[in-house]
Amino acid sequence: MAIIGIERLVYGVDAVEESARFFEDFGLHPLEDGPDGVHFGLVNGARVVVLPLGHSALPRGGAIVGQGVQEVIWGVDSQAALDKLRIRLEARVDVDWDGDVLRFVTPFGVPMGLRVWAPRPVVCAPDPSNAPGRVERLNRPRRWRLKATPRLITHVVFAVPNYDSVHQFMVEMLDFRLTDRQNGFGNYLRADGTNNHHNILLLNADAPFPGVDGKLRFHHANFALEDLDEIMISVNTMLRKGWKASDQGLGRHRVDSALFYYFECPAGGEAEFGADADYVDDNWVPREWTNPLFAYAHFVHNLPPFLMNEPEWKFQYITGIAPRGTGH
Repeated sequence: MAIIGIERLVYGVDAVEESARFFEDFGLHPLEDGPDGVHFGLVNGARVVVLPLGHSALPRGGAIVGQGVQEVIWGVDSQAALDKLRIRLEARVDVDWDGDVLRFVTPFGVPMGLRVWAPRPVVCAPDPSNAPGRVERLNRPRRWRLKATPRLITHVVFAVPNYDSVHQFMVEMLDFRLTDRQNGFGNYLRADGTNNHHNILLLNADAPFPGVDGKLRFHHANFALEDLDEIMISVNTMLRKGWKASDQGLGRHRVDSALFYYFECPAGGEAEFGADADYVDDNWVPREWTNPLFAYAHFVHNLPPFLMNEPEWKFQYITGIAPRGTGH
Protein backbone atom coordinates (compact mmCIF):
# COMPACT_ATOMS: atom_id res chain seq x y z
CA MET A 1 0.00 0.00 0.00
CA ALA A 2 1.25 3.49 -0.80
CA ILE A 3 -1.11 6.13 -2.23
CA ILE A 4 -4.06 6.49 0.13
CA GLY A 5 -6.12 9.21 -1.56
CA ILE A 6 -6.24 12.85 -2.57
CA GLU A 7 -4.47 15.04 -0.02
CA ARG A 8 -5.24 18.30 -1.81
CA LEU A 9 -6.51 19.87 -5.00
CA VAL A 10 -4.91 23.15 -6.06
CA TYR A 11 -7.21 25.32 -8.16
CA GLY A 12 -6.16 28.15 -10.45
CA VAL A 13 -9.16 30.44 -10.93
CA ASP A 14 -10.31 33.66 -12.55
CA ALA A 15 -12.28 34.89 -9.53
CA VAL A 16 -10.78 34.00 -6.13
CA GLU A 17 -13.42 35.61 -3.91
CA GLU A 18 -16.38 34.06 -5.76
CA SER A 19 -14.67 30.67 -5.81
CA ALA A 20 -13.94 30.88 -2.09
CA ARG A 21 -17.57 31.78 -1.37
CA PHE A 22 -18.69 28.78 -3.43
CA PHE A 23 -16.52 26.30 -1.54
CA GLU A 24 -17.59 27.69 1.83
CA ASP A 25 -21.27 27.41 0.84
CA PHE A 26 -20.48 23.91 -0.48
CA GLY A 27 -19.63 22.91 3.08
CA LEU A 28 -15.84 23.08 3.16
CA HIS A 29 -14.22 24.52 6.29
CA PRO A 30 -12.22 27.76 5.77
CA LEU A 31 -8.67 27.54 7.08
CA GLU A 32 -6.10 30.23 7.72
CA ASP A 33 -4.95 31.66 4.40
CA GLY A 34 -1.30 31.88 3.46
CA PRO A 35 0.90 33.14 0.63
CA ASP A 36 0.07 29.95 -1.28
CA GLY A 37 -3.67 30.60 -1.51
CA VAL A 38 -7.07 30.42 0.15
CA HIS A 39 -7.35 27.09 1.98
CA PHE A 40 -10.36 24.94 2.82
CA GLY A 41 -10.35 21.74 4.85
CA LEU A 42 -12.35 18.54 4.81
CA VAL A 43 -13.09 16.18 7.68
CA ASN A 44 -10.25 13.78 6.82
CA GLY A 45 -7.71 16.61 6.60
CA ALA A 46 -7.66 16.93 2.82
CA ARG A 47 -7.52 20.46 1.42
CA VAL A 48 -8.76 22.59 -1.42
CA VAL A 49 -6.46 25.49 -2.28
CA VAL A 50 -7.64 28.40 -4.41
CA LEU A 51 -5.18 30.64 -6.25
CA PRO A 52 -5.54 33.17 -9.06
CA LEU A 53 -4.41 31.88 -12.43
CA GLY A 54 -0.82 32.92 -13.05
CA HIS A 55 0.11 32.87 -9.35
CA SER A 56 3.73 31.92 -8.67
CA ALA A 57 2.64 29.08 -6.34
CA LEU A 58 0.86 27.25 -9.17
CA PRO A 59 2.86 24.45 -10.81
CA ARG A 60 4.82 25.05 -13.98
CA GLY A 61 5.05 22.77 -16.98
CA GLY A 62 1.50 21.48 -17.07
CA ALA A 63 -0.69 21.55 -20.17
CA ILE A 64 -4.12 22.06 -18.58
CA VAL A 65 -6.21 24.56 -20.53
CA GLY A 66 -8.38 27.02 -18.61
CA GLN A 67 -9.19 27.35 -14.93
CA GLY A 68 -9.87 24.57 -12.46
CA VAL A 69 -7.62 22.07 -10.71
CA GLN A 70 -4.03 22.74 -11.75
CA GLU A 71 -2.35 20.20 -9.44
CA VAL A 72 -3.34 17.00 -7.62
CA ILE A 73 -1.39 16.10 -4.48
CA TRP A 74 -1.71 12.43 -3.51
CA GLY A 75 -1.23 11.29 0.07
CA VAL A 76 1.28 8.49 0.62
CA ASP A 77 1.21 6.30 3.72
CA SER A 78 4.94 6.29 4.55
CA GLN A 79 8.27 7.85 3.69
CA ALA A 80 9.54 4.44 2.58
CA ALA A 81 6.71 4.14 0.07
CA LEU A 82 7.35 7.68 -1.15
CA ASP A 83 11.05 6.93 -1.62
CA LYS A 84 10.22 3.88 -3.76
CA LEU A 85 7.85 5.88 -5.91
CA ARG A 86 10.45 8.63 -6.22
CA ILE A 87 13.05 6.21 -7.60
CA ARG A 88 10.54 4.84 -10.08
CA LEU A 89 9.38 8.28 -11.23
CA GLU A 90 12.90 9.66 -11.64
CA ALA A 91 13.50 7.09 -14.38
CA ARG A 92 10.52 8.39 -16.36
CA VAL A 93 9.83 12.07 -15.63
CA ASP A 94 11.51 15.12 -14.11
CA VAL A 95 10.81 15.36 -10.38
CA ASP A 96 11.20 18.16 -7.84
CA TRP A 97 11.57 17.31 -4.15
CA ASP A 98 11.28 20.20 -1.67
CA GLY A 99 11.52 18.05 1.45
CA ASP A 100 7.73 17.87 1.78
CA VAL A 101 6.15 17.29 -1.63
CA LEU A 102 7.56 15.31 -4.56
CA ARG A 103 6.27 17.09 -7.65
CA PHE A 104 6.19 16.02 -11.29
CA VAL A 105 4.14 16.46 -14.45
CA THR A 106 2.55 13.38 -15.96
CA PRO A 107 3.26 12.62 -19.63
CA PHE A 108 -0.36 13.62 -20.36
CA GLY A 109 0.24 17.08 -18.90
CA VAL A 110 -1.34 17.07 -15.41
CA PRO A 111 0.91 18.32 -12.58
CA MET A 112 0.85 16.00 -9.59
CA GLY A 113 2.61 15.57 -6.29
CA LEU A 114 3.19 12.98 -3.59
CA ARG A 115 3.28 13.79 0.13
CA VAL A 116 3.47 11.62 3.25
CA TRP A 117 0.07 12.02 4.87
CA ALA A 118 -1.90 10.60 7.77
CA PRO A 119 -5.56 11.44 7.12
CA ARG A 120 -7.85 11.96 10.07
CA PRO A 121 -10.35 9.15 10.73
CA VAL A 122 -13.78 9.61 9.21
CA VAL A 123 -16.80 8.20 11.04
CA CYS A 124 -20.25 8.09 9.48
CA ALA A 125 -23.49 6.74 10.91
CA PRO A 126 -26.18 6.91 8.24
CA ASP A 127 -29.71 6.34 9.44
CA PRO A 128 -30.92 2.77 8.89
CA SER A 129 -33.57 2.40 6.21
CA ASN A 130 -36.96 0.77 6.53
CA ALA A 131 -38.62 -1.27 3.78
CA PRO A 132 -41.83 -3.28 3.61
CA GLY A 133 -41.18 -6.46 5.57
CA ARG A 134 -37.85 -5.22 6.96
CA VAL A 135 -37.90 -2.76 9.86
CA GLU A 136 -34.50 -1.30 10.70
CA ARG A 137 -35.72 1.88 12.42
CA LEU A 138 -38.58 1.32 14.89
CA ASN A 139 -40.13 4.20 16.86
CA ARG A 140 -37.29 6.42 15.69
CA PRO A 141 -37.57 9.11 13.01
CA ARG A 142 -34.73 9.98 10.69
CA ARG A 143 -32.42 12.73 11.86
CA TRP A 144 -33.35 16.30 11.03
CA ARG A 145 -30.08 17.64 9.69
CA LEU A 146 -29.07 21.29 9.94
CA LYS A 147 -26.15 21.18 7.54
CA ALA A 148 -23.93 18.79 5.61
CA THR A 149 -20.16 18.48 5.59
CA PRO A 150 -18.04 16.83 2.86
CA ARG A 151 -15.84 14.18 4.45
CA LEU A 152 -13.17 13.68 1.79
CA ILE A 153 -12.28 14.24 -1.85
CA THR A 154 -13.23 10.98 -3.51
CA HIS A 155 -12.03 11.58 -7.06
CA VAL A 156 -10.90 14.10 -9.64
CA VAL A 157 -11.62 14.04 -13.38
CA PHE A 158 -9.67 15.42 -16.32
CA ALA A 159 -10.55 15.34 -20.01
CA VAL A 160 -7.35 14.11 -21.68
CA PRO A 161 -6.30 13.45 -25.28
CA ASN A 162 -5.43 9.81 -25.99
CA TYR A 163 -7.34 8.78 -22.88
CA ASP A 164 -7.17 5.07 -23.65
CA SER A 165 -3.38 4.88 -23.48
CA VAL A 166 -2.15 7.62 -21.13
CA HIS A 167 -3.75 5.98 -18.10
CA GLN A 168 -0.97 3.39 -18.21
CA PHE A 169 1.37 5.91 -16.59
CA MET A 170 -0.82 5.92 -13.47
CA VAL A 171 -0.84 2.11 -13.44
CA GLU A 172 2.84 1.48 -14.13
CA MET A 173 4.42 4.37 -12.22
CA LEU A 174 2.02 4.91 -9.32
CA ASP A 175 0.41 1.47 -8.84
CA PHE A 176 -3.13 2.58 -9.66
CA ARG A 177 -5.62 -0.15 -10.56
CA LEU A 178 -7.87 -0.05 -13.59
CA THR A 179 -11.35 -0.42 -12.09
CA ASP A 180 -13.59 -0.01 -15.13
CA ARG A 181 -13.34 1.10 -18.74
CA GLN A 182 -16.19 2.96 -20.39
CA ASN A 183 -15.71 2.63 -24.15
CA GLY A 184 -15.32 5.97 -25.85
CA PHE A 185 -15.74 7.73 -22.50
CA GLY A 186 -12.89 7.08 -20.08
CA ASN A 187 -10.86 4.89 -17.75
CA TYR A 188 -11.55 4.71 -14.01
CA LEU A 189 -8.51 4.23 -11.77
CA ARG A 190 -8.19 3.43 -8.06
CA ALA A 191 -5.15 4.22 -5.93
CA ASP A 192 -3.67 1.08 -4.38
CA GLY A 193 -4.24 2.21 -0.78
CA THR A 194 -7.94 3.07 -1.09
CA ASN A 195 -11.20 1.21 -1.51
CA ASN A 196 -12.97 3.93 -3.46
CA HIS A 197 -14.17 2.65 -6.83
CA HIS A 198 -12.00 5.31 -8.45
CA ASN A 199 -9.82 8.22 -7.38
CA ILE A 200 -9.23 9.58 -10.85
CA LEU A 201 -11.16 9.35 -14.10
CA LEU A 202 -9.29 10.09 -17.32
CA LEU A 203 -12.08 11.20 -19.62
CA ASN A 204 -11.95 11.11 -23.41
CA ALA A 205 -11.17 14.67 -24.50
CA ASP A 206 -12.74 13.91 -27.88
CA ALA A 207 -16.03 12.66 -26.47
CA PRO A 208 -19.14 14.54 -27.66
CA PHE A 209 -19.87 16.26 -24.35
CA PRO A 210 -20.45 19.94 -23.53
CA GLY A 211 -17.19 21.65 -22.53
CA VAL A 212 -15.04 18.82 -23.93
CA ASP A 213 -13.12 20.03 -26.96
CA GLY A 214 -10.16 17.72 -27.51
CA LYS A 215 -7.91 19.65 -25.11
CA LEU A 216 -6.62 18.76 -21.66
CA ARG A 217 -9.07 20.32 -19.22
CA PHE A 218 -10.19 19.88 -15.63
CA HIS A 219 -13.71 18.44 -15.58
CA HIS A 220 -14.92 17.96 -11.99
CA ALA A 221 -14.10 16.83 -8.46
CA ASN A 222 -16.24 14.65 -6.21
CA PHE A 223 -16.79 15.34 -2.51
CA ALA A 224 -18.15 12.52 -0.34
CA LEU A 225 -21.19 12.94 1.90
CA GLU A 226 -22.81 10.41 4.21
CA ASP A 227 -26.05 9.55 2.43
CA LEU A 228 -28.93 10.78 0.27
CA ASP A 229 -30.34 12.98 3.03
CA GLU A 230 -27.04 14.81 3.40
CA ILE A 231 -26.78 15.31 -0.36
CA MET A 232 -30.19 16.94 -0.51
CA ILE A 233 -29.55 19.13 2.55
CA SER A 234 -26.41 20.34 0.76
CA VAL A 235 -28.29 20.86 -2.49
CA ASN A 236 -31.00 22.91 -0.80
CA THR A 237 -28.34 25.06 0.89
CA MET A 238 -26.56 25.70 -2.40
CA LEU A 239 -29.77 26.56 -4.25
CA ARG A 240 -30.87 28.95 -1.49
CA LYS A 241 -27.53 30.72 -1.83
CA GLY A 242 -28.00 31.14 -5.58
CA TRP A 243 -25.65 28.56 -7.07
CA LYS A 244 -26.63 26.81 -10.29
CA ALA A 245 -27.14 23.06 -10.21
CA SER A 246 -26.86 20.64 -13.09
CA ASP A 247 -30.03 20.28 -15.15
CA GLN A 248 -30.01 16.52 -14.43
CA GLY A 249 -30.49 16.93 -10.69
CA LEU A 250 -30.10 13.87 -8.49
CA GLY A 251 -28.99 10.62 -10.09
CA ARG A 252 -27.15 7.38 -9.49
CA HIS A 253 -24.30 6.26 -11.71
CA ARG A 254 -24.36 2.63 -12.76
CA VAL A 255 -20.59 2.31 -13.24
CA ASP A 256 -19.81 2.87 -9.53
CA SER A 257 -23.33 2.80 -8.01
CA ALA A 258 -22.79 6.30 -6.56
CA LEU A 259 -25.45 8.93 -5.99
CA PHE A 260 -24.52 12.22 -7.65
CA TYR A 261 -25.55 15.86 -7.77
CA TYR A 262 -23.42 18.37 -9.71
CA PHE A 263 -23.06 22.14 -9.39
CA GLU A 264 -21.42 24.54 -11.79
CA CYS A 265 -18.29 25.79 -10.03
CA PRO A 266 -16.86 29.30 -10.48
CA ALA A 267 -13.42 27.78 -9.81
CA GLY A 268 -13.78 25.73 -13.00
CA GLY A 269 -15.66 22.65 -14.12
CA GLU A 270 -18.18 21.20 -11.70
CA ALA A 271 -18.22 20.20 -8.04
CA GLU A 272 -20.04 16.96 -7.31
CA PHE A 273 -21.75 15.82 -4.13
CA GLY A 274 -21.50 12.02 -3.92
CA ALA A 275 -22.57 9.20 -1.61
CA ASP A 276 -23.03 5.43 -1.47
CA ALA A 277 -20.43 4.51 -4.07
CA ASP A 278 -19.00 1.04 -4.56
CA TYR A 279 -16.00 0.17 -2.39
CA VAL A 280 -13.64 -2.36 -3.97
CA ASP A 281 -10.29 -4.07 -3.43
CA ASP A 282 -7.89 -6.11 -5.55
CA ASN A 283 -10.48 -8.90 -5.84
CA TRP A 284 -12.58 -6.62 -8.03
CA VAL A 285 -12.78 -7.68 -11.68
CA PRO A 286 -12.70 -4.65 -14.02
CA ARG A 287 -15.53 -4.27 -16.50
CA GLU A 288 -15.63 -2.93 -20.02
CA TRP A 289 -18.81 -0.97 -20.58
CA THR A 290 -19.37 -1.42 -24.29
CA ASN A 291 -22.38 0.86 -24.10
CA PRO A 292 -21.19 4.00 -22.25
CA LEU A 293 -24.74 5.32 -21.79
CA PHE A 294 -25.68 2.17 -19.91
CA ALA A 295 -22.72 2.77 -17.58
CA TYR A 296 -23.52 6.43 -17.02
CA ALA A 297 -26.73 6.29 -15.02
CA HIS A 298 -29.00 3.82 -13.26
CA PHE A 299 -31.47 6.67 -12.85
CA VAL A 300 -31.58 10.45 -13.26
CA HIS A 301 -34.18 12.73 -11.68
CA ASN A 302 -34.41 15.06 -14.68
CA LEU A 303 -34.01 12.65 -17.58
CA PRO A 304 -31.85 14.24 -20.32
CA PRO A 305 -32.66 13.69 -24.02
CA PHE A 306 -29.71 11.33 -24.52
CA LEU A 307 -31.17 8.94 -21.92
CA MET A 308 -34.80 9.24 -23.01
CA ASN A 309 -34.58 5.80 -24.61
CA GLU A 310 -33.48 3.03 -22.22
CA PRO A 311 -29.82 2.24 -23.04
CA GLU A 312 -29.03 -1.28 -24.18
CA TRP A 313 -27.56 -3.41 -21.38
CA LYS A 314 -24.04 -4.08 -22.66
CA PHE A 315 -20.90 -4.73 -20.62
CA GLN A 316 -18.32 -7.48 -20.16
CA TYR A 317 -15.68 -8.41 -17.63
CA ILE A 318 -12.05 -7.80 -18.55
CA THR A 319 -10.37 -11.16 -18.05
CA GLY A 320 -6.67 -11.93 -17.81
CA ILE A 321 -5.83 -8.57 -16.29
CA ALA A 322 -2.86 -8.39 -13.92
CA PRO A 323 -3.50 -7.23 -10.31
CA ARG A 324 -2.30 -3.69 -11.05
CA GLY A 325 -4.09 -3.54 -14.38
CA THR A 326 -0.91 -3.99 -16.42
CA GLY A 327 -2.55 -6.64 -18.54
CA HIS A 328 -4.80 -4.00 -20.15
